[in-house]
Amino acid sequence: MAAGLIDADLGGSVYKKRVPMPGRGKRGGARIILGSNLGDRWFFRFGFEQNDRATIDSRELVALQKTAAALLALDATVLSNARSDGLVSDPNLLVPNVRYRAA
Repeated sequence: MAAGLIDADLGGSVYKKRVPMPGRGKRGGARIILGSNLGDRWFFRFGFEQNDRATIDSRELVALQKTAAALLALDATVLSNARSDGLVSDPNLLVPNVRYRAA
């Protein structure tokens, strides 16, 4: 994705990427929603299989855009502390303890 291989720019620093699944290819695979500045910060926000749902709805998109903006505004010290507290699995990848319900 850092090389520009993004399937959809959803606006507000939110992007969608298709991920192939064994035997299904990219079109029948999973979707990953990320918040990113397209540089040094990539935050996993949500993932789903294409056969479970087609996309995210407008309410979810607004929430994802707001959280992406908040996460991207965090400075390096805050992210480092979050990693020390076990909230971050990688210095550039924040996986919050938030689960979105399927629409």
